[in-house]
Amino acid sequence: MALETTQEVISAEDRAPSIPTEAKNARIPADGSLSKVIENARAATDKEHKMTLLEGIRLYPKAVAWSVLISTCIVMEAYDVSLISNFYAFPPFNRKYGHKLADGTYQVSAAWQSGLSNGASVGEILGLFINGWASERFGYRYTIMVCLVLIAAWTAIFFTAQNVQALLAAEILAGIPWGVFQTLTITYASEVCPVALRGYLTTYVNCCWGIGQIIGVGVIKSMLNRNDQWAYRIPYGLQWMWPLPLFIGILLAPESPWWLVRKGRTEDAKRALLRLTSVRPGSDFDADETIAMMVHTTALERRITKGASYWDCFKGTDLRRTEIVCMAWAMQNLSGNSFSSYSTYFLEQAGLSTSKSYDFSLGQYAINMAGVFGSWFLMSLGIGRRSLFLYGLCGLCAMLFIMGFLGLVPDSHKDQAALATGSMMIVWAVIYQLTVGTVCYSLVAEISTRRLQIKTVVLGRNLYNVVNIICNVLTPYMLNPTAWNWGNYAGFFWGGVCFCAVIYTYFRVPEPRGRSFAELDLLFEHGVPARKFTTTQVDVFSETIEGTVIEDYQAHKAAGTDADAEKASHLF
Repeated sequence: MALETTQEVISAEDRAPSIPTEAKNARIPADGSLSKVIENARAATDKEHKMTLLEGIRLYPKAVAWSVLISTCIVMEAYDVSLISNFYAFPPFNRKYGHKLADGTYQVSAAWQSGLSNGASVGEILGLFINGWASERFGYRYTIMVCLVLIAAWTAIFFTAQNVQALLAAEILAGIPWGVFQTLTITYASEVCPVALRGYLTTYVNCCWGIGQIIGVGVIKSMLNRNDQWAYRIPYGLQWMWPLPLFIGILLAPESPWWLVRKGRTEDAKRALLRLTSVRPGSDFDADETIAMMVHTTALERRITKGASYWDCFKGTDLRRTEIVCMAWAMQNLSGNSFSSYSTYFLEQAGLSTSKSYDFSLGQYAINMAGVFGSWFLMSLGIGRRSLFLYGLCGLCAMLFIMGFLGLVPDSHKDQAALATGSMMIVWAVIYQLTVGTVCYSLVAEISTRRLQIKTVVLGRNLYNVVNIICNVLTPYMLNPTAWNWGNYAGFFWGGVCFCAVIYTYFRVPEPRGRSFAELDLLFEHGVPARKFTTTQVDVFSETIEGTVIEDYQAHKAAGTDADAEKASHLF
């Protein structure tokens, strides 16, 4: 990818024609308080730009801890989700919920495999749309806590299911809280930390998927010597170990300061921010400056984005941002991820024993965790999210075509071809987790506006689920010996789809690294091409902003000052 050699500067004059009349006429406080807010916001933005990774960790250790705690909801979900796809290669599960084949073995039909996998996706779509409304109204913490109660209730259906229809009902119901966890964990991580930590805490969510999947496969593998009903009921029952400790932890966690600012609760936002930071003597951190930056960004977004509904995600500059977020999520599946998620079943069909198939899956899921740390290392070297995403897709495309060509190996060397395929899937997983699988979480959290972030991420994740449903319909038929039985040739199909994703990424996915949320807002508003995001300079403080937001902030500040003065008067 060619590097841009010139820098473009978006000046106030360049932007003037695009400033709406109502924004120009916005009410500005007559006492000069607007200039003070902008001064504080500029100071906080400059400090964040200069902040290193270690400085961010020292200043925001509590934010890191709370983000990691809330992201653990994804560990729980990954464990739950991994059970069903890995149960398809589990003999006791197949005897209970499948049907007998001509060779005497049992298999859940391709139709029911698709139905069970898609049941969760259908529930997630419902949960995501509910989340877009509930989390903005009631806050992130309370929404997650309600969902933890629901997942504890739905686990009882998994544990007692007597037929595949009951399992389908459980998957659909459990998908509702799972959809909430998928987006709120990322949003919370992006809003409680500074720019220096944003890429790391948002991508940590992908590590949580790896942790949960390893636990799930490990539990199933430990049950291989059992042939009774408890071989699959114990793994389902272990889902109850997660909700209670997570509920208690999230009850004690601070709310997102950005959410509180959007609600006009700036004093509460300041208290939450202080709970997220650890200010050392001599530090230049100022909570009022950081809150002013949040207020300024919120005011700027109110000018750019007039509404805060799902429909507003498809208006003006937000349409482009919604499109990129949706496609970033979708490309996780379009790069062959659904092919990989059936790895245990696929490798068993390719000729490996059940035990060795699970061994390969354990290795693959371990890479999910290690890949996140590898991605962090690459980001620390200054490699941008766009570059990692683009070059990662190129590597995945090559691996998929190699797996497809391994299907041409004669049957006399089937065992060697199966091992080679397993090895290629491990290499595929390494590339995926270093790049697309991890970086996607950062991209979707950064590209959307704060005001529409929840709804934009919900729409993106829902497109992911729609694509996932399509993939979950196709993949079992591609791999199941009673259906199309493509085997390795499925690699050709996914390789071609992945190549299309490479083309899209090159022209449409921008680089958000090192940019404040306000700077990203202006880059999108001015229509800067994706390839020029890195080299274009912006000055967010020369913009006309929505004065009413500043007035609300100043009113809260004044109320707080009056309250402090009243308290002081009682002391004398």
